[in-house]
Amino acid sequence: MAGRLTVCPTPIGNLEDLSPRARRALVETDIVACEDTRRTGLLYERLEIEHPRLVSFHDANEAERVPGLVQQIERGARVTLTSDAGTPAVSDPGYRLVRACADRGLEVEVLPGPSAIITALVASALPVDRWRFEGFLPRRGGELERILAAPETVVAFESPRRISESLAALAAIAADRPAAVCRELSKLHEEVSRGTLGELARRYRGDVKGEIVLVIGPALDDEHPEDISFAVDALRHLVQSGARPRAAASVVAALTGTRANDLYRALTGRDARR
Repeated sequence: MAGRLTVCPTPIGNLEDLSPRARRALVETDIVACEDTRRTGLLYERLEIEHPRLVSFHDANEAERVPGLVQQIERGARVTLTSDAGTPAVSDPGYRLVRACADRGLEVEVLPGPSAIITALVASALPVDRWRFEGFLPRRGGELERILAAPETVVAFESPRRISESLAALAAIAADRPAAVCRELSKLHEEVSRGTLGELARRYRGDVKGEIVLVIGPALDDEHPEDISFAVDALRHLVQSGARPRAAASVVAALTGTRANDLYRALTGRDARR
């Protein structure tokens, strides 16, 4: 009988955030695939439970480790995947293992749990109805402009060594954009600083310590006016050829990167969501 892969989130700082279900997974597993065996070993020590076999599973060896772990699961082993903190496979190793198990028809159990991304998003007090995660902030100015043009709230990781420079670069493009710097979430010195990018750039000059998540509010429509006339023309031609406006707007939006509702409203004067 085949075993199971359990994706197990671990605390991002506060050990009390480990759920009873996650603790049970750590106790009952045969193998733990973890980013750093020393850190996971320390987690077991703090939980005062005996650790099973720990196998290193990080960016450098993920592709190499996957076949062996899948084989172990096929033979009946219970394998638990953890990262150093938070939910595995989200800006951490894990996707390849989950994909390989899914492709083989093996059971994959994903436990809900701590996530710096969700915690920072809610703590930022910025809109949460539409948002996206960017991983670590890019370094190129053009990429920063792309992020600031996003119509959704953006969540991104940043190094404490680079946060001052990144905030200054972002503020140079959109100083009045609301944002939040979330530092050391769930830990003793947790700090959530809200303000404009300009204010935060002045506040975080010099050395900064701790793990950081940056949340940036969505672009306003009048901040980055977009010429969508070419897309509207394409939509109009499709509709004149007999296509239904809503369906045609979705097709043109997918091809041009324009929002379907903006196209539909430009063509008809009505909101497609009504």
